[in-house]
This record gives sequence, C-alpha cells and structure tokens, in this order.
Amino acid sequence: MKKLKIKSGDTVKVITGDHKGEEGKILKLSKDKNKAIVEGVNMVKKHMKPDAKNPQGGIIEKEASIQISNLSLLTSKGETTRVGYRMEGDKKVRFAKKSNEVI
Repeated sequence: MKKLKIKSGDTVKVITGDHKGEEGKILKLSKDKNKAIVEGVNMVKKHMKPDAKNPQGGIIEKEASIQISNLSLLTSKGETTRVGYRMEGDKKVRFAKKSNEVI
C-alpha cells in the first residue's frame, strides 16, 4: 500500500475532471483503491430498497468516491498546495510547501 499525503478531515479542492474547482472536506479514505469521498463533491443518485433504517425506500443523493490524484490540499488561505514532511523536535509533521505552514 502507498502512503497518502492527505488525511480524513482535510479540506481539498478537485483539480481535474467533471467536478474541477469544487472544494470540500474528506469524509472517508480508501487506501487500497486510492480513492476518497469528499463532502458535497461527485454527488450521485442511488436507488434504495426499503429497509429498517429507511422504510420508505426511494432515491437518495450521496457522495461517490473520487480518485486521490484528482485532489489537492488547501491551505488556511484557500490556495492549493503540495504536502511535505519535516521533523520538528522529535515529531514528524506535515507542512504546506507553498506557504510553509504546518497542517
């Protein structure tokens, strides 16, 4: 498995594809498939059968996964950046390469 530079809870921007320019927070990461589910991005309609949680059934709208290579991390100022690692004392921290701030 490959190490990912983004984590669940990070704010990202879609840099390519149908949803280019959209921003959101990462809800779930799938390391083995190299995909992420981003809040409010890549919404799809899904037909649901009635069950105990949803007795009515029907069509719901939910987020579908998106390839991690199509995402870029956002800094606190809202600009896209790449991620680097460095040691601060005896701790390894992630930092934004564009603004040099610790994430």
